[in-house]
Amino acid sequence: MTLRGGYDVVLAGRPDKTLSPMPDPDALYLPLKTRRFHFTDVRVGNDDTIGQGDTLAEDPANFSVPLLAPRAGKIVYSPSDPCITLTHLAKTPAKAKPADAAAQLPHVAPEMGDGGRNRYKLLSLGAWEYVSDAYTGALPDPFGICQAVVVSTVAMEPFVARGDAQLGGKLLNFTRGLEHIQSLLEYQPIYLVMPDIHSQLATQIRDQLRGYAWVKLVEIPPKYPFDNFSVLARHLGLKPAAGPVWCLRTEGALAVDQALTGDKPCLTRIVAIGGPPVSSPRHYEVLPGHPLADLAARAGLGPNVRLLDGGALTGKKVKLSDKSGLDPECRGLTALAEQTDREFLGFVRPGADRRSYAACFLSTLRGKFSEKLTTGMRGEPRPCIGCNFCEEVCPAGILPYLIHKHLYADQIDEAAQARVDLCVECGLCSFVCPCKIELMQQFIDAKAVIAKEKAEAEAAAAKAAAAEEAARQAAQAAAAQESR
Repeated sequence: MTLRGGYDVVLAGRPDKTLSPMPDPDALYLPLKTRRFHFTDVRVGNDDTIGQGDTLAEDPANFSVPLLAPRAGKIVYSPSDPCITLTHLAKTPAKAKPADAAAQLPHVAPEMGDGGRNRYKLLSLGAWEYVSDAYTGALPDPFGICQAVVVSTVAMEPFVARGDAQLGGKLLNFTRGLEHIQSLLEYQPIYLVMPDIHSQLATQIRDQLRGYAWVKLVEIPPKYPFDNFSVLARHLGLKPAAGPVWCLRTEGALAVDQALTGDKPCLTRIVAIGGPPVSSPRHYEVLPGHPLADLAARAGLGPNVRLLDGGALTGKKVKLSDKSGLDPECRGLTALAEQTDREFLGFVRPGADRRSYAACFLSTLRGKFSEKLTTGMRGEPRPCIGCNFCEEVCPAGILPYLIHKHLYADQIDEAAQARVDLCVECGLCSFVCPCKIELMQQFIDAKAVIAKEKAEAEAAAAKAAAAEEAARQAAQAAAAQESR
């Protein structure tokens, strides 16, 4: 598949590549639910004293992936709390994790040897949570087999942590992480995705990888959302039916090196904090559970600002409550100014300071510039006009406007036939839509409905097959009884 569509979303407040350590707060508020994980198996109790790197909770639905304590301290928790609070923080050496995987997880076969122990180490030390499947986005089985591994240094959505900010001074750690990943595989290829640019860092990476014949370098245009793993997998010809595609970004390769080279748990995150209202946008090394209110205050954010967990197109709105802490999976915090007042005669303004996919503003004559985007819609929602903009930017090659019309008419089967399942949820269709239609959310909801109906149909078919088999066995038993 050829890369198609895409659109450069250029916003003001781009974090520079300086990486700054964030001072430890007075307390950490570690959420028990993230985008992929739900840590329902809590392993600590109120007033417990725990060490740095200890397991606080596990997600039994995701191979018991652990929620680790970023610091030693005292637990404040009740079953009704949405988070585990950690107070009296202290930085102490983390305890060594047991290396005997076979004694810890029953489904690890002893013949897996060092590979099995290393995979268990990745899981127990918090490095495996950086891995996802290209097509489902879910956590793959750490003891399973993949068809390929895709490692990406590209992050195009504004604003999530970029590879250049994380690789500064850690190129050796990164390549060592690739070596560890290769040691877990048999014959499966490793694809390293880089932007098709010429820079000092890019040249260093290319030079470093010249001796790595098992790494296939893939260079892509620096355009959003070509860094999406589903788009990349299709571009590389990797089919969903052939098995999972393990995907991880720069921070994932560094986490693998930290776990397997240093036997150290992964206790910090590299997070980009940016957006037009941010006074000093940059990358931070921060502890999971760090109070979001403190991060917002350090970024100089005022009261009328919307904070997103993630990028400007796919991020989720977060509430700055007393116990809202940084998501362990967070890659960036994007701030946008809330538009509280209606713009006077906005429809007649020439728009020299605003961008639009349609060449209808004066800014078209300015060329490329960084826009101070706000939460304002700049217009009222209205029915689809068939402008075709959504199809032009769609990287999946589907027809968003056609799928929208099917969904508007409650024609879910027709939407499925139009391949709504291929949507990669990049948000570009909603971003460029002049009618202000929330296309991405419509498609997410439609895929959930289709998946539910498919699961119900499969369950009904399995139940019918079981009933038919039971009837057949009963008939055979009756026939055998009569023959006697």
